[in-house]
Amino acid sequence: MHSHFSIYKPWGYLSQFVCEHKKKKLLGSLYDFPENTMAIGRLDEDSEGLLLLTTDGKVSEKIRGSSIEKEYYAQVDGIISDEAILKLQQGVEIGFEGIKYQTVPCKAFRLETIPELPARGRKIRDDRHGPTSWVSVTLTEGKNRQVRKMTAAVGFPTLRLVRVRIGEIKLNGLQCGEVRTENL
Repeated sequence: MHSHFSIYKPWGYLSQFVCEHKKKKLLGSLYDFPENTMAIGRLDEDSEGLLLLTTDGKVSEKIRGSSIEKEYYAQVDGIISDEAILKLQQGVEIGFEGIKYQTVPCKAFRLETIPELPARGRKIRDDRHGPTSWVSVTLTEGKNRQVRKMTAAVGFPTLRLVRVRIGEIKLNGLQCGEVRTENL
């Protein structure tokens, strides 16, 4: 019998259970997961939000596939323009493993209100450094640091990145570090 979990991965944690760097914060320190639990996909150390975990490799492979949407909220530097949103929607050129890559078209829109999210463990920056805005980006692919590279490519670097949905599974009030069992 396989086990499945969702977790709100806090900022500053790695999406893994083993690391050669002893000072890194790992998922296993947040909850007593069963042996052979693996993260489905990744969120980099500077990102936070919904992460699914499973003991079933087939479920992991299916969810990582291009048929499952992953939605992110990105707080960006500046007030993101309609032109930048359109470029995100159409796909932009980013660098990936030393080569240029054209992202596939995606869903993107400006969030008119600041999303209700748990406080981040470390302050992003002081408001004196200018305005910020929030954008929703929904992808069906997942290149390394893709959303960050996409927003930077359209002139609005990401300051905070939170994955809020994978397929039909949403954060739904999970707090930083909180774990919920799932029926995948």
